[in-house]
Amino acid sequence: MTRTLAFQFFLFCFSLTAWGQGKLNASQSTTRSASRAAIRKNPYGELPLGAIKPQGWLREMLVRQKNGATGNLDKLYPLVMNERNGWLGGDGDQWERGPYWIDGLLPLAYMLDDQELINKTKPWVEWAINSQQPNGYFGPSKDYSSEPGLQRDNSRDWWPKMVMLKILKQYYSATNDKRVINLMTNYFKYQLKELPKKPLDHWTYWARYRGGDNLMVVYWLYSITGDKFLLDLGDLIHKQTFDYTNAFLHTDMLSKPGSIHCVNLAQGIKAPLIYYQHHPEKKYLDATKKGFADLRKYNGMAHGLYGGDEALHGNNPTQGSELCSAVEMMFSLESMLAITGDIGFADHLEKIAFNALPAQISDDFMTRQYFQQANQVMATRQVRNFGDNHGGTDVCFGLLSGYPCCTSNMHQGWPKFTQNLWYTTADKGIAALVYAPSEAKTTVANGINVTINEETNYPFEETIKFTLTTDKTVKSVSFPFHLRIPEWCTKASIKINGNTWQEANGNQIVTINRTWQSGDLVELELPMHVSKNVWFENSMSVERGPIVYGLKIGEESKLVKNDKDPIDYGSSYVEVRPTTPWNYGLIPVPDNKLAEAYKVEKRGPVSPFPWNLESVPIQIKTRARRIPSWGLYNESAGQLPYSSIYNLETGAEEEITLIPYGCTNLRISQFPVVRK
Repeated sequence: MTRTLAFQFFLFCFSLTAWGQGKLNASQSTTRSASRAAIRKNPYGELPLGAIKPQGWLREMLVRQKNGATGNLDKLYPLVMNERNGWLGGDGDQWERGPYWIDGLLPLAYMLDDQELINKTKPWVEWAINSQQPNGYFGPSKDYSSEPGLQRDNSRDWWPKMVMLKILKQYYSATNDKRVINLMTNYFKYQLKELPKKPLDHWTYWARYRGGDNLMVVYWLYSITGDKFLLDLGDLIHKQTFDYTNAFLHTDMLSKPGSIHCVNLAQGIKAPLIYYQHHPEKKYLDATKKGFADLRKYNGMAHGLYGGDEALHGNNPTQGSELCSAVEMMFSLESMLAITGDIGFADHLEKIAFNALPAQISDDFMTRQYFQQANQVMATRQVRNFGDNHGGTDVCFGLLSGYPCCTSNMHQGWPKFTQNLWYTTADKGIAALVYAPSEAKTTVANGINVTINEETNYPFEETIKFTLTTDKTVKSVSFPFHLRIPEWCTKASIKINGNTWQEANGNQIVTINRTWQSGDLVELELPMHVSKNVWFENSMSVERGPIVYGLKIGEESKLVKNDKDPIDYGSSYVEVRPTTPWNYGLIPVPDNKLAEAYKVEKRGPVSPFPWNLESVPIQIKTRARRIPSWGLYNESAGQLPYSSIYNLETGAEEEITLIPYGCTNLRISQFPVVRK
């Protein structure tokens, strides 16, 4: 064959190869698109970390975190948060505590654009990424910590890796660092290979109950890469995770004290809906709904959480509720809200965030309670009727009182709440599904940049104002704006540029489809009315909007030096005792007379930090009677009188003051109802 003919033959063969490769690439692309479609398109999506900025009281809350324990835990808790930590390559603690801290510190740092805090997170992120081994494993690899008082579980346990995966997911959202994608891809290949031999509960049982956190990141990575093996891994993780779907639908687990650890439940309750994204079967929705209903029925309390002083412990309002449960349940609700768009999840999220969370952490974010009580009349060192007691320090305000997991884990609550105020939408718009002062930057329609500023003193006030700003080069842009109307709101009103746009009943998401111009103002009015709920022993809570109101009790605080067991529970803690009576019963009032019997009083402008006795922005006055027989039991409120007991001895009618639960250290939030 001549040189010319040979060259022509080569070109012919090359063109055939290229044509075939093109068909192959097109086929692969089609296959990858089809496999991506195997994950259900959620109605709402997360904005990049840093796109949502806190404003008003919410920013003040995050700044206090920065100046408090969140920004300084390495100095306050050096036993764990130092260079010897296993997640920094050392021989110290290799368990969850270091990652727990960074799981809250990292989003806080990027939300505040705080370079000092970002620099604190970098060694943890960099070490985790650089620790990956050729087989895909990453993280500590020593057997266990030899430090006294620290967790001694095998460092290769699956559970702590799940926390670091959540951190790396957030880090990628803020930085788009492709090393995260590479690490996760290789680690998940390692998991797919190793889990059949070493399942989630191989080392400890924690990962089996918390596998939903692992699965959530697997599906997130799949949404980026479309690698089909991730779906196989997802099915395997789901199979090895505790079967919450069956437990909620077909067992009476939630009615039995001690049946499940309280934090496992807070994390695991989202597992059916995480899996639902790949297998959108109705049973996963039904299981989650029934799980929440049973949790409320058998263990629920007015503040939005449940009796869980380690394991489930019923619904007596003097049972403890763990701080880790609060922040983990908030994260679960945030995750489920995006997947389903269910109003109930947003309402529940606000109930916890505006009541349980601020009450359980000190104003300076330096101390916290391990357990809080819905009816809490003394916060003192005393062995109580809890499933677990840690030297009696569980309700004291301290850095390490109770148990130190919450010292590390409490930091994620407010930052992740902020991250989930706003969402992108499947119809190329934006959604405000949870309310607090903030600003969100995103793209709508076909990539148009917009900024929406949310100005409000919610949850204390009823008005929320949204001001839209568009790119200067854009005169107008059409996109849908989704607004949640809470279930508790009887009739909401929406104005646009001062003109009434729509009135809406509660328990729905209103979508405003229109052409917007820069400077447009949307005003959402959510009228709040006093309502009541019934709980343990027919006790009654008083609520207004998303806020639960508790009895205002005079408080006396005392700093206690701990000479008894400072390594376990900290060198000091704060005890709080009452200086005014607390044993009141409410006088029964028909529902149509609540507004007359419960007088709402606004106390001036909302403070930049409204969550304490001194800055209470709103209060309720009502009438009540003292119950002499209702006294202390082990420094907790004694047996709650059943509402309403005939011939119960009571005192004369008195006026009492109710204040927002989140402003209290001591309170009664579930009252007995006495007869007139």
